[in-house]
Amino acid sequence: MTQQHSGGLHHRFLRGLAHSADRPALRIGSERVTYRELHERALVQAGSLVGAKAVGVLADKSVTAYVGVLGALYAGATVVPLHPDFPPHRTRHMLELSGATAVVADERGRGVLAGLGDGLPVPAGTDPSRALTAPLQAGPDDTAYILFTSGSTGRPKGVPLSHGSTCHYFQLMDERYDFTSDDVFSQTFDLNFDCSVFDLFCAWGCGATVDVVPQTAYLDLPGYLDRRGITVWFATPSAISLVRRMGGLAPGALSSLRWSFFAGEALRTHDATAWQSAAPGSTLENIYGPTELTVTITRHRWDPEISPHHSVNGLVPIGAVHPGHDHLLVDENDAESPDEGELLVTGPQMTAGYLDPRDDAGRFVHRDGRRWYRTGDRVRRLPDGELVYLGRLDSQVQIQGWRVELAEVEHVLGACDGVAEAVAVGASTQAGTELVVFYTGDVRPASHLTRSLRESLPKGMLPRRFEHLPELPLNSNRKVDRKELARRAGELLA
Repeated sequence: MTQQHSGGLHHRFLRGLAHSADRPALRIGSERVTYRELHERALVQAGSLVGAKAVGVLADKSVTAYVGVLGALYAGATVVPLHPDFPPHRTRHMLELSGATAVVADERGRGVLAGLGDGLPVPAGTDPSRALTAPLQAGPDDTAYILFTSGSTGRPKGVPLSHGSTCHYFQLMDERYDFTSDDVFSQTFDLNFDCSVFDLFCAWGCGATVDVVPQTAYLDLPGYLDRRGITVWFATPSAISLVRRMGGLAPGALSSLRWSFFAGEALRTHDATAWQSAAPGSTLENIYGPTELTVTITRHRWDPEISPHHSVNGLVPIGAVHPGHDHLLVDENDAESPDEGELLVTGPQMTAGYLDPRDDAGRFVHRDGRRWYRTGDRVRRLPDGELVYLGRLDSQVQIQGWRVELAEVEHVLGACDGVAEAVAVGASTQAGTELVVFYTGDVRPASHLTRSLRESLPKGMLPRRFEHLPELPLNSNRKVDRKELARRAGELLA
């Protein structure tokens, strides 16, 4: 593939503008903003942002937020999406680390900013007399976005994504998918989550519409998708369980969809099967990638005849690494492994490093004269070259000498009668690490669950405690909140 840089990520919006000027670029509830209107508002916003190196966007998924994202790019600045619900000290740290000298905020964001104390930029205003006549250009090495990951230290790590890396990424997306201006993309992700970038710039690159999906839509997702004409769906796999609980996965219920994408968590085969049945006209893909590799770096196209047989522990393959990149699997001694190990990737989608260089240690390594990113994910290579996700390196715990794969326990328990979802976590006690399982579905006696597990697992891998929940807790990115479950497990065993 020939790498071409078009002058910046915002040129994807300009491409959509040229094709769909008077069609909606954005829908939020009853609000409808055309490409022309969003372009003009972004030019006005950009006029107050010129000269800013980085711009914080502190807002809910409001029109203000989307104008802020596009306006920052038009001004030649870096977008720093921030979540109004985050703890104040975390938001302040992100603003300071990113070097943001301007902030675009809606009413709620202004309230948050006012409570962060002195020394931070005030919300940027707008002055039509200062509006730009055209967006400023950006170079391939300039930073388009700064996104923050939670980080193993508990301190958020800033990940800069360049215009060059996003250009490469979206060129691949254009080659792989047949999106058109008639499509309507869901936006289920918050703007500080990297998957939101896929929704925005895949849609805007072809003149399609982005529809911001409210949480209430899940009460009747089939009805919502039908009323809004949504054709491209993207969410975390946890959304499938939620739709199932609301009764929205009947065969053929999601008939408007042409494409269905899932990322951010491991996708289970029985969830993929159920979703495909509900959306029979949709092509389903499981896509995977850490933020450090620009949104997603692998993709597997679901085939109901083949994919289940390639699954491991009930998890759908994550597929092949994107063209133009190299990858390695390494064992616990960092020796290259042909079939299974930690996934390392290098290529044009890889970030140049964290904002704080101290965070690079252990994540970016040099091998064979090249720099690689260590994903921290264990994968297995299938005979056809595709990869299967086995779990995080830290998802393997040792209990009384047994090396326990949490994904294996979850897979076996998920097959038990009445169990809808199961998450296993290790909890430290005075006697060592103990295994606790949280599950949803029907309440079952612990003896019943233990008896089912004994048929497949050695005695040393059996959980000490089973805890029923009406639903699993989700974090701000709508992934299962394993840290919260680990905290609860510690309290239960205390």
